[in-house]
Amino acid sequence: MPLKRKKTATPPRVDVESVAGLPEDIAAIRAEISKFFAVLDEKGRKVGGSVHGVYAFYDYDREPIYVGQTYEGLRARIGRHLTNQRTDAVAMNVLDPFEVAEIEIWPLDDEMVKIPEAERLEYLNRAEFTVFEKVLGESALGAVLNEKSIAPREQIKLPKSYQQRIIPDEIYRQRKHPDVRLARRASTIAALARVISERDVSKGLRRTLLTQARRLERLASQRVQELGITEDYKKNQQED
Repeated sequence: MPLKRKKTATPPRVDVESVAGLPEDIAAIRAEISKFFAVLDEKGRKVGGSVHGVYAFYDYDREPIYVGQTYEGLRARIGRHLTNQRTDAVAMNVLDPFEVAEIEIWPLDDEMVKIPEAERLEYLNRAEFTVFEKVLGESALGAVLNEKSIAPREQIKLPKSYQQRIIPDEIYRQRKHPDVRLARRASTIAALARVISERDVSKGLRRTLLTQARRLERLASQRVQELGITEDYKKNQQED
């Protein structure tokens, strides 16, 4: 009589993040992002579940810094930007996730079902350009960090957007501090400049470096004014 093989219990799936543990601030920010994606629209659907959509990121001054589109899911696409390094924008030091304080999204699934499949990509491109023009009009610098130019297209009437700050109150004040942000921007500029010096890069990446430098200069200038040392600075410049 053959021996029966003893069944062994299937080992539980190991969640690497839960074992290793995330820093508290990162875990809290990811929780806020998840809460945002779980917001329900007028039809009771989670806004992060939209397959098609356009999104914009804003910094701590609510200055728009990046615009993108997706046909693979808003939650998945934005999550790759903000929670790991698997996007060109992050890997190339175009976008620093630390700078993203608010997200705005325009879910487009309802619009897509009304459009022939062959025309959907063009509609998505039109929606992205519409958002791009919108945020440029809101930007004090008239620029965002996108490396690739968004080609002009006929604009659309945008659907309702959903927006939320993703930084919890207990972290927001520390991260918003201008000296912290100046250090981050200077580090990002150095990393981006190094990439440019080591590779044959696009004109767009060089344009992004200029935009980052302008953002750094603007914040540094604001900081000098906040500390009341503007006149001393001007006097020293004249003496030099």
